[in-house]
Amino acid sequence: MNHNKGETHWIIPDGYIPPLSSGELLSHESICILNLNDEDANLLISIYFEDLEPIERIPVLTKGKRSNHLRTSALELNGNSIPVGVPYSLEVESDLPIIVQYSRLDSTQPGLALMSTMGYPLK
Repeated sequence: MNHNKGETHWIIPDGYIPPLSSGELLSHESICILNLNDEDANLLISIYFEDLEPIERIPVLTKGKRSNHLRTSALELNGNSIPVGVPYSLEVESDLPIIVQYSRLDSTQPGLALMSTMGYPLK
């Protein structure tokens, strides 16, 4: 058991999936989750918008001693998903401590940009 590595509650306030891409690479965003525990971590991911109702508590499993890379465009609950071109924020809750990183590939221009940052852990 490695219950002292990571946090159980994470926030990612800045999300945006560009509606256009150039070249071969598709613009996208990902949540990168690292579970250092021996046990599987049960996550609930909620998506918040400026002018839309939230999509709350999407269940996600991250196996023990594994990483899990989730494209935010693949997050879905009851047919609801993140629309492109709409700002959003994420909340990640877990029953075990995990580590959450957030990455964005913006290929709207030929000189694409890649950004990655750690989520904000709540204690």
